[in-house]
Amino acid sequence: MIKKTILTPKQFNITLHRLVCQILENHLELSELALVGLQPRGIYLAERIASMMRENYKVDNFSLGHLDITFFRDDFRRNENPLQANQTKIDFVVEGKQLVIIDDVLYTGRSVNSALAAIQAFGRPRQIELLTLIDRRFSRHLPIQPNYRGRQVDAFLNESVLVKWKENDGEDGVYVIDKTIK
Repeated sequence: MIKKTILTPKQFNITLHRLVCQILENHLELSELALVGLQPRGIYLAERIASMMRENYKVDNFSLGHLDITFFRDDFRRNENPLQANQTKIDFVVEGKQLVIIDDVLYTGRSVNSALAAIQAFGRPRQIELLTLIDRRFSRHLPIQPNYRGRQVDAFLNESVLVKWKENDGEDGVYVIDKTIK
């Protein structure tokens, strides 16, 4: 297995700061803004962005939630093992909000499609945008593109993108792993 570094911890942090600045630049009325991290790993990115907005830019009049898309996935019944659902935590009114759906890696677009279906159960937002740390741009199955992207990565089908989070993995970093080479 070969592991190629895409973002070092320092680059990771700089990228997150840039994404936060882009959100703040595009959303002047923060009381209408809601950040929604997709379970399981998009929540780390959403939480980190929310924390940076509060600590570095002294804004906290936005909403933050977590969305589980397990039962909205189009491959839900195709797995031999039952899928483990995560917790959805949306304790704000979605109706009329400007939502930013947040996930760590945009690959085929199917997770985002599932998120769009799932969020409809909570109401009708005024606008939905997509933020992703890593955009695997040549792997899309659906016509979905991010409004905010940290880095574009061109990875072959035999490669996977691994995002490590300090909160869960003990380090921040992004790697491309070639699964064919032992």
